[in-house]
Amino acid sequence: MKKVVITLTAITVAGLAIYAFRRRMKYQAMRARVANEGYETAHDILYPRHSNIFKKLQYGPVLPD
Repeated sequence: MKKVVITLTAITVAGLAIYAFRRRMKYQAMRARVANEGYETAHDILYPRHSNIFKKLQYGPVLPD
């Protein structure tokens, strides 16, 4: 019984380590792409998943209501 518990624990730890490594590599790749784009690139190009953050964003003069 102890061998089964130890084996399952080892598999779980290995799986979590692989998941954390892949997530970190993906995050680093995204940050490298953002750094290569420069500071003046639009937010929706750099972060396509977050495209609906600024729904009320308006360019140019805005008249008060």
